[in-house]
Amino acid sequence: MFGKSKLGNICYYVSDIDKTEAFYRVVMGLDVQRMEGDGETGGDWLIASTVNGVDLIFFKMESRPGNSPIIVFEIADGGIDDLVSSLAGQGVTIVTPVSHAPGGWSSEFADPDGHVISMYQSAEAPRSLKNVA
Repeated sequence: MFGKSKLGNICYYVSDIDKTEAFYRVVMGLDVQRMEGDGETGGDWLIASTVNGVDLIFFKMESRPGNSPIIVFEIADGGIDDLVSSLAGQGVTIVTPVSHAPGGWSSEFADPDGHVISMYQSAEAPRSLKNVA
């Protein structure tokens, strides 16, 4: 199911976007970009790309052990609704149903130990592949 998906990002929930931006830019030396919030998903957020193509993404949200960081698989061809349905059918706990994310759709589920795993697809890709010819 995820064998052909690339690891797209690692998402962190942080308490202070400004402090996080300064730390990762000044201390870590990463090229951090501030992205403007779109109103639906909240305020500004940060993205820092790494040389191997895995982006670090930072959202202002309550962080507690177990909910951050989250590994995000990129679903390049779409079909996020189908994947969530398949996971639920196998008894997997769906933590967050398919919901709007910056530029697309995301959903989170839990592994057997309760670790949250996320998936993301672009809004340009179809949410279901069942009726795509």
